[in-house]
Amino acid sequence: MKTVTNFIITLAAVTLLAACGNSQKNANADAHDGHNHAAGEGHAAPTEKSSATVSLKDDKLNAVYQHYVHLTNALVKGDVAEAKVAANAIELGSKELSNGTSLATIVAKIGSATDIDAQRIAFAELSTNFIERVKASGLSSGELYVDYCPMALNDKGASWLSSQKEIKNPYFGENMLTCGDVKETIN
Repeated sequence: MKTVTNFIITLAAVTLLAACGNSQKNANADAHDGHNHAAGEGHAAPTEKSSATVSLKDDKLNAVYQHYVHLTNALVKGDVAEAKVAANAIELGSKELSNGTSLATIVAKIGSATDIDAQRIAFAELSTNFIERVKASGLSSGELYVDYCPMALNDKGASWLSSQKEIKNPYFGENMLTCGDVKETIN
């Protein structure tokens, strides 16, 4: 019975990886197919400092973007408390933005959520709003990537912004860290 259970667990894990489109490949194959894999598989680990090379044309939005990066990293780590800290900073910063009320309303859901799943659901709405704002603002330096995970939100799919090509999925964290693809580059 234990063998059957182990087989089912293994089969489920393989199915999830295949559905995500991030099967394990060597670094040479990776260069040709555009999929991203975790650090340690021939890629240097991205650092949080790389977001400093990105600068938005709108200074107030740029300040809020730094907190968005903080929030994304907290969700990747599955850290509910840190996500709340970042969400509160975004909420405060959004008051300085044109039409910032809609952003504040969305991010307040993350700050008041009691579990990581609820925070991740609200993050999808926040990311959609934030991606639109960043595209409207434009960048004065660096480039941002619109990443997309087809399995997020019960297979509805969701996007987020990243300053690195390497995928670090905030919707699944450690469970499926590299699930997703870069769908667009903003520069």
